Amino acid sequence: MTIMRWQHKNPITDFVSNFFDPEYNDFFDKRTRDPSANIIEKSEGFELEIAAPGLKKEDFNINLENSILTISSELADEKNEEGKNYTRKEFYYGSFSRSFTLPKSIDTDKIKADYIHGILKIDLPKRDQAQLETRKEIKIS
Repeated sequence: MTIMRWQHKNPITDFVSNFFDPEYNDFFDKRTRDPSANIIEKSEGFELEIAAPGLKKEDFNINLENSILTISSELADEKNEEGKNYTRKEFYYGSFSRSFTLPKSIDTDKIKADYIHGILKIDLPKRDQAQLETRKEIKIS
């Protein structure tokens, strides 16, 4: 058993120090991070899901080059508000780019993408040969 010294800290001081500590709080960094991705393998292919709420389908660029699928977006937003005794102007510029190396079993001619409720879904169907040869037992002679 280890005995440790307990130090009482003021909760307000903890909140303020954690607010500016990037290990505990990524408040200032939230819009500059790459979106999360899920890759789901199915018998007929793969499904790639990118969580990117607040965007429109026109905001995405999806490119395929040499079996590398790249999903990117660049956004510029400016808000102006003027009131009785104030003027507020906010700018937001954000971008991301995610790249995925596709296996040779993907039929690149049949790739489809859809953007619904903040999730970009990309269907990556397997070639017909890849579907037939998904599992094979090899005997040792």
